[in-house]
Amino acid sequence: MKRNGNVAYTCKYHVVWCPKYRRKVLSEEVAVRLKAIVAEVAQEAASDILELEVMPDHVHLLCEADPQFGIARSVATVGGAPLAVIKRYIEEQKNR
Repeated sequence: MKRNGNVAYTCKYHVVWCPKYRRKVLSEEVAVRLKAIVAEVAQEAASDILELEVMPDHVHLLCEADPQFGIARSVATVGGAPLAVIKRYIEEQKNR
């Protein structure tokens, strides 16, 4: 359990994402760079990476995020898209 001011928390998230059409494009070279980027973003977003596994066609991330910042800050940053774009994308997926 972690503490932030007067709040004790344990907020763990399992995030999975994959390339478009689940193409197997996440080679070993890409995995090395992706892990470095995820570590940098986690540090900036006050999140801890508990597990990170890069497969050829998808990525698993288990992380713990400070509730003050939330998981959206970490995931939106990793994806590189603004939150509004992500929300619009999710809405479009519902209508398919």
